[in-house]
Formats: sequence, C-alpha cells, structure tokens
Amino acid sequence: MQKPALFLLAALLSAGFGLQSAAAAEEHHNHADAPAASVSAGKLIPAKEVSADWLKQAQAAYPSDECFVSGEKLAGDMGGPVDYVWRQEGKPDRLVRFCCNHCVKDFKKAPEKYLKQIDEAAAKK
Repeated sequence: MQKPALFLLAALLSAGFGLQSAAAAEEHHNHADAPAASVSAGKLIPAKEVSADWLKQAQAAYPSDECFVSGEKLAGDMGGPVDYVWRQEGKPDRLVRFCCNHCVKDFKKAPEKYLKQIDEAAAKK
C-alpha cells in the first residue's frame, strides 16, 4: 500500500519539477523581453570590402594617429595601420584603425569601450 503512494508522490513531484523547468526555459527564450541590441550586435569587416572613396575620406577624418587599443602609433614599429570597418545594422559604417592584428582581437572583446573612445576623440577634433 505504501509503494503506490510513494510512486504517486514521486510522479507528482517529477511532473511539478518538469513544469517548473519548462516554464523557466520558456521564460529564458522569451526574446520579446530581451534588452535592445547593443554595439556588440555589430561586426568588423576588412576595409577592402568598402569603396576606396569612402575609405579615403574616413581615413582623412579619423580622429587619431594612435591605436585606441594599444596607444601605439598607427604607422609605428608594427608597420602601417590595419584598417577595418565597424558595421552595425541601421547605422553608418565606421572606420576603426589598429596598429596590428593583435589589437583587432582585443577590440572584438570590448567594442563598446573602444568605439566610445573613438567617439570622444572625434568630438574633440
């Protein structure tokens, strides 16, 4: 007599936890309540993929001759600047210049930080 009661109790508890897990999973995947996309939704593309005219104008207007990631000169010991374009849906393309390819990797870890620095430098220019 106790075995059926224990079985029933175990089944009810399992079902309850299953429903709770399903509800938690549903809540987690409810992207309607997700925060708006951040700068992280953008991506770096090689500068060679944009028009040469656009690139020339963006290079002339770039707010610094130093890499925002390392602080090194763009045309320093590492060679010429490494140019990329930050592309984010619904926004104009932005030139991002690096002193080397290692800085590209660091930029990708925290693009918001470096784009903010570029914006601040451009505002001072």
